[in-house]
Amino acid sequence: MAFCPHCGAQVAGAFCGSCGKPIGDAAPSVGGGPAPSAGPGPAPSAAGGAPTASAAGMTDNVAGALCYVLGLLTGVVFLVLEPYNRNPVVRFHAFQSIFLHVALIAVWILLTVLGAALSILSLLLIPVWILLGFGSFVLWIMLLIKTFNGSKMVLPIVGPLAEKQAAG
Repeated sequence: MAFCPHCGAQVAGAFCGSCGKPIGDAAPSVGGGPAPSAGPGPAPSAAGGAPTASAAGMTDNVAGALCYVLGLLTGVVFLVLEPYNRNPVVRFHAFQSIFLHVALIAVWILLTVLGAALSILSLLLIPVWILLGFGSFVLWIMLLIKTFNGSKMVLPIVGPLAEKQAAG
């Protein structure tokens, strides 16, 4: 199986399915020797969603997944760290993590106030608390796994907000 000289992905045709560049453009050097291969250094930026390495050596998918690990805290940290605060992929995941956790905190406060106001009927909110906690945990795991694998999971309400913030 051949590998793309630009992004390192496996290719089966004349064009790389990951970065879209033609495979035949890596012509041998003037001396007639073999074309220089990509070393163990960071991969160049690719438009097809392939993970790219930043100056610090962490790929976009790892940095994006780390944005979700501690929620609000790691989202803010990756917006402040220098090589990542300019990367739109990492910025998207950081903003989505922040917005998601702010929304979850707001729902938690709302349920707490509602439970205190209803006092005796607050027992009816126990299944809601359990569903909210379990659903949040499952969503958190899904975001970690999908982001680490290089997929972009845009959540319904906070995702478009995060995309606007990451672009601007």
